[in-house]
This record gives sequence, C-alpha cells and structure tokens, in this order.
Amino acid sequence: MKRNFIIILLFTVTYSFSQAIYEDERYVKETDPLVLEKLDQWQDKKFGLLMHWGTYSQWGIVESWSLCPEDYGWTQREKGKNPKNYYDYKKEYEGLKKTFNPTEFNPEKWANAAKKAGMKYMIFTTKHHDGFSMFDSKYTDYKVTDPECAFSTNPRSNITKEIFNAFRAEDFWIGAYFSKPDWNNENYWNPYFPPLDRNVNYDPEEYPEKWQKFVDFTHNQILELLTDYGKVDILWLDGGWVTKLSDEEIKKQYISKFTENKSGNGFIKHRVVSQDIKMDELVEKARKKQPGLIVVDRAVHGKNQNYLTPENRVPEKALPYPWESCIISGGGWSHTFNATYKTGREGIHMLVDIVAKGGNLLLNIAPGPDGKWQQGAYDLLKEYEDWINVNGTAIYNTKPIAPYKEKNICFTQNKKENVFFFYLADDNERTIPNEIIVESITPKKGTKITMLGADKRLKWEKLNKGFKVIIPEKLRNKPTSKYAWTFKIDKIER
Repeated sequence: MKRNFIIILLFTVTYSFSQAIYEDERYVKETDPLVLEKLDQWQDKKFGLLMHWGTYSQWGIVESWSLCPEDYGWTQREKGKNPKNYYDYKKEYEGLKKTFNPTEFNPEKWANAAKKAGMKYMIFTTKHHDGFSMFDSKYTDYKVTDPECAFSTNPRSNITKEIFNAFRAEDFWIGAYFSKPDWNNENYWNPYFPPLDRNVNYDPEEYPEKWQKFVDFTHNQILELLTDYGKVDILWLDGGWVTKLSDEEIKKQYISKFTENKSGNGFIKHRVVSQDIKMDELVEKARKKQPGLIVVDRAVHGKNQNYLTPENRVPEKALPYPWESCIISGGGWSHTFNATYKTGREGIHMLVDIVAKGGNLLLNIAPGPDGKWQQGAYDLLKEYEDWINVNGTAIYNTKPIAPYKEKNICFTQNKKENVFFFYLADDNERTIPNEIIVESITPKKGTKITMLGADKRLKWEKLNKGFKVIIPEKLRNKPTSKYAWTFKIDKIER
C-alpha cells in the first residue's frame, strides 16, 4: 500500500510539474533570423484551420488510435467485422484504403469559406500515425494515389497537393501536419514483433540498421512534401514521443506514466523509449528547401519547437512565447457522423480569449468520407465571417496588453498603441448595457472611444478606478455584431 501511494504521489507531482513547465518554461527561442521574422508574421495572423482527414473517416472513428494496443478510452475498437481480434481489426482498418473514395472533394469551397471566416493559415494532415499518406509519396504504397485506392483514378487524387494549391490561391499560409511515428512502416512496427504500445516495437539501440531505415524514410517523406508541393510555411510534427531522450529524461518520464486504476495499483499505460529521429539534421535539410520554415516539433522541449500548441484547451493566462491552441470545432479531431459544432458565441468568445492572451486559434474541421464538410462547419464559419467583418481590426496584427481579461472584458492593442476592449455578452444578452465599466485601464483625457462598426464617438467618464463608457440607446438596441462588442480607445494612460 505504501509503495503504491508513493508511485501515485510521484505521478501526481510529476504531472503537475510537467504542466507548469510546459506553460511557463519549456521554450527555447529560435535564432534563425528568417524564422524569427516568419514567427512574428505568424503571430499577427491569429486564426488558422486544421484538418484531420484520412481513410478512418469512413468509419467515423478517432484518427489512427484504434490501431494502438494501449487501453485508453480513445483507442477502443468498435468498428469492423471482428473488432475483438486485434490482428483482424488492423487488417480491415488498413483495407479501408481500397474503399476510400471522396468524390465530392472540393478544396476550393473549403478555402473560400475559411477565408471569409477570417482564417489566415491552414495545417493539413498529410500523414497521421496510421501511416496512410494523403499525398503521392514515392516511399510507400499505403497512400491515396496507390492503384488499390478507389480514389487513385480521380484527377485530384493527390489530395495534399490539391489542398495546398487551393488554399495558397486564397493567400493562406500552408502548413503540413506530419506524424513522426508510422504504425504501417515495417521499420517502426516490425512484423516480427507484436506492437506493444504507441512506440517503436523494438529497441532502436539493439537494431540500429532497422532504426536508421526508419529515420531515412521519415526524412525522405518530409523532404518530398517540402520539395514537390510548393511553398510550405509551417512543418507541424506530431507524435512527440518520437524523440531522443537522455537517461535522466527517461527516468522522469517513466515516473509520469504511472497512473491509478480502480484498485489503487500503479501501472504503466505505455513505455518511454528513446527514439532519435535526428531532428536537428532534418530541420537543417528542411530549411534548405524552405528557408525560414517554422517547425513545430510538438511537445518536444528544444529549439525545434518554434511555437507551442496547447491541445483542445485555452491557457488560463497569457504565455511568454509564441503559441496556438488547436481546438476541435465539432465532434472529434476526425470526422464524426452527425457532429454537433460549437455555437457562434462559443467560437467567437474562444477566439477573443485566445488572442487577448497573445495566442492563435487553430480550429479543426474534419472532412467526411465523401470529401465534404458538414453543414455545421459552414454555419460556424459564417458566424465568424459576420463577426470578423466588423471586429477584425481588433484581432489581427495586435498584441496582448495586461491584464488581458477582466471579468467578461478582454483587451488587445495594435502597433499604434490603440487599445481595444471586447465585451463578451452573456448567452441571453442581445442588447448592450447602457454603460460599461472597465476598471483595469484608463483612457487619456480627451481621448476618443468608438464602437467598431459605428462611427459615433461615445461619451465616457473617468472613475476612481478605471472609467465607464455610455452607450446611446440606438446603439444599445441595434449592436453592430453578435456575441461580443468591440470598443476602440485611441490612447490610454500608461
């Protein structure tokens, strides 16, 4: 009992410590001036699109993870003819390549809707952990352009190229999501050994030649994407467990993998394995192909994680480095049948909250097996479009200003030092209050305050703490936008 308690305590302390490090300290600043310039530009873009898409969309299941032998809620196998037999299931899952046929694929429609919604960059899953390449790779036949794939005869079968071209034509920055682990590759999950968990299923140190083949395969596929697919601005790498670890790091991470089951015993969900993918070498080669390339080696502490990516959550406070929250718009990361999407109010409040804290929002939309987005995705993007058309100047090309948020009011400032405050309306709040009190900042004497979308100069009064702005009746009853109202202050006391 005492031993189990110590293990659980170590897990709890280590987990809490790792979370604190992740948000406060684990960032190594880039030194390449071209990358620093691009990062600065990227931080002004604020709003991006992420798309998870693969053969798994046919079953409406979580991307890749049902192939993983780990026992988590998101790895359960429930589709197919014999999901209780792992090897039968894996064979049938990989056979989805043959029936993948998204004949309604129209990336121009996606790019148009995303642009109208105010999105400025796009990250697409060129390959997830299952190893299925959504591009015409020379290094595998487990790909969308393989003759066995139903979609291979379509003139738009090289899906990644089509998506990149469509979004680039709408002036988007292009990002390539790429999974470092590959559960289809024989040099990652070698068929001689059973897969044990998410990691390589052999010891790379015991089989260095086999591991080197996998390293070469990974580098070759990434360099394909950076050579044959036009300008790429962001390389967004997933599978942070594929990284080189020191003995000390292995010991720390081993402790953090302990968790508590129902009986109170400690057990390990997956191993910690050092997997040197030679990232420094890869990044050097990548930037020769794409100078200034932003590299996001997710969840790997070091200089190759140019910005951090809190997943499906918004940090509680502003973070002192470039960051982006990647968040599901509806259903799951991958296609979910009859998904329920965020409301316009939820989506817009989330964007404002993230931008006020200095981050970007990367919103995930998952195409279906027919190659279409669900109507709910378009409805949400239309809500963004209507709001951004009025309030976008307070979002783009801004930076955070303390205290970032006060109750239901968020703040940003532009490079001219104009300050914006956003009043986040309650769910049933359709009209603006007759006066809004802001305590955290004070306008300079005689400065101008306006509401975005309206030209009228608003009256305001200085208070002992902050100020209040008076909203005329006509504006109160007919706000310029829904869900969040934005006010511009020309100058504040500093």
